[in-house]
Amino acid sequence: MKAVLLLSFGSPRSVEDVPSYYTHIRGGHTPSEREIEILRERYRRIGGRSPLIDITESQKRKLQEAITREGSDTRVYFAMLHSAPLVTDVVKQMSEAGVTAILGIPLAPHYSEVNTATYTLSVDSAIDGLPGDKRMNVDFIRSWHTRPDFIEAWARRVKEKAAELPANYSLVFSAHSLPESILARGDTYPARLLETCELVASALDGKEWSFAFQSASHTREPWLGPDLLKHLETLRQDGFSSFLVAPIGFVSDNLEILFDLDVECKEWAEERGVTLKRARMLNDEPDFISCLFGLVSEYGYL
Repeated sequence: MKAVLLLSFGSPRSVEDVPSYYTHIRGGHTPSEREIEILRERYRRIGGRSPLIDITESQKRKLQEAITREGSDTRVYFAMLHSAPLVTDVVKQMSEAGVTAILGIPLAPHYSEVNTATYTLSVDSAIDGLPGDKRMNVDFIRSWHTRPDFIEAWARRVKEKAAELPANYSLVFSAHSLPESILARGDTYPARLLETCELVASALDGKEWSFAFQSASHTREPWLGPDLLKHLETLRQDGFSSFLVAPIGFVSDNLEILFDLDVECKEWAEERGVTLKRARMLNDEPDFISCLFGLVSEYGYL
């Protein structure tokens, strides 16, 4: 039996779950009380929890409905790297259900050796832990950042929000930063991001744009830049007073969207008397489910 496995980063289900979630991200090393409290406060600022798990579960359900309507018996599952349902548990469940082939789709369209590759390693490790007769074949979709339906979905959302701004607004694409050390290893993550930006801008009749990284972790090593807030400030000093941020490195609402953009960036804008809008995410909307369905079909999993 064939199955699709949607893979996402994970999120604590409540403020109380932050310590265990943060410890899991750190590979079992408990963060300091100060670090935990900072993360707790960010979740409090967005209402106490991220909607990421609920959205991913809805994506799974709606994709399953689309596959079933096609007359296929392919099953859809979802798993998280750092919160329940964990990859190890879901892979075991799939094996026990009789799944023999898995199509893994990381819900991060731009492949990176230190980011999305983690999903691949996690699934492979979970399968290696199964008895020999229970192991499954796995196909991974490593990068899907140039798909026409993905590009169209983002162009549609940018146009929608741009209608609320003056014509001379500044369009800024963003994505999650990673350590600069990935560049020395030849990681093409930044190049993939710029490919998406160029394609979306082309669908917007060549709208001028810029790009910045967001959500860098505070570690001793440098992270990819420019930082979004610093970049917005530079644009403001260059004379822009209206901004539209399109976080094309993400697909779903999560902490990095709801806090980093909807709280921090909007506070920055309010303090300076400028206008900042954020394009809505793909989430579980029909055009994104259609994009996922297209991936499943093209890889022969119907």
